[in-house]
Amino acid sequence: MEITSTMVRELREKTNAGMMDCKKALQETGGDMEKAVDLLRKKGLAVAMKRAGREATEGAVHAYIHAGGKIGVLVEVNCETDFAARSEDFQTFVKDLAMHIAATNPLGIQREDVPQDVVERERAIYVEQSKESGKPANIVEKMVEGKMRKFYEENVLMEQAFVKDPDKTIADYLNELIAKTGERVVIRRFVRYQLGA
Repeated sequence: MEITSTMVRELREKTNAGMMDCKKALQETGGDMEKAVDLLRKKGLAVAMKRAGREATEGAVHAYIHAGGKIGVLVEVNCETDFAARSEDFQTFVKDLAMHIAATNPLGIQREDVPQDVVERERAIYVEQSKESGKPANIVEKMVEGKMRKFYEENVLMEQAFVKDPDKTIADYLNELIAKTGERVVIRRFVRYQLGA
């Protein structure tokens, strides 16, 4: 059975596990959604589902300075307990995240965080580019959706490929941390400063 991106997205929404983990689970279960959910739960990757309602008030704020003082990042990541916040895995994640933000300059944490005017401007550009191809309207719309997906992958923190391991996204990396700590972990906010910008 072919595993479609829609199936992967649906499983991800149900479990909050990483895209690649969802795809592997669906492949292992022959596309059976319920079995895939169970498989991810057994592996501890669907822990976030149960913890989604819990308060994440502990954590860390980390400052990262890069390029000889030309770029600086402040990031806040929250978790449920001070114990998890002090763990090596959590501290490494926060430092890696700050370094990643310095390198990639995301526009927001989630898609909803990207200013609507920026999204509309990008979409309008992609529509014009796609119309010039002379393709039918339904194909043009698919081309625009593909370009918008790529735009989000490049500009939304959770969808970006992690700079230290491009085979996984920041969401995948976050879900690995959630599985390790067994706690709800939230990337709360970040600010990136660049000299002269």
